[in-house]
Amino acid sequence: MELRSVEELMDLLYACRGTRDVPEGDGPPVDLHDHALRTAALLRRGRPADKELQVAGLVQPVGVLLWPGDPAVRAGHLADAVRTLLGERVSGLVRGRPGQDADAGDDLLALREAAQEGRAAPFDAGVLEDWRTVLHLVAARNSRLGALD
Repeated sequence: MELRSVEELMDLLYACRGTRDVPEGDGPPVDLHDHALRTAALLRRGRPADKELQVAGLVQPVGVLLWPGDPAVRAGHLADAVRTLLGERVSGLVRGRPGQDADAGDDLLALREAAQEGRAAPFDAGVLEDWRTVLHLVAARNSRLGALD
């Protein structure tokens, strides 16, 4: 599967609403839609200029929806699905293997911490529509030859 447009991705993110995921280890089930919004919001607060990191946090729950089961397999499938639309960096972060630059480890750690905190700390993180423009910006930056739906 390959996501080809922001609209396809938005549809999948909306489909996460009401879908519960049971975290590994301890913890109550969490709504995937709410978790996506909280994770992205926490990353926005911590790193307001890093749109790709925020988007990686936003899209991670789509993997649970589409590929339930083994988290490593899920991460690989999701990374492949978003690569063309959102770029190598987002794909690498989702897979759990960021790029080769010096900040890559810090980025992955920030993503994991935000995902964990997003499970534990319920708060109002806004609405999904608030992220449409950010998704379009990241997709436009990573589109081939500027061709974007």
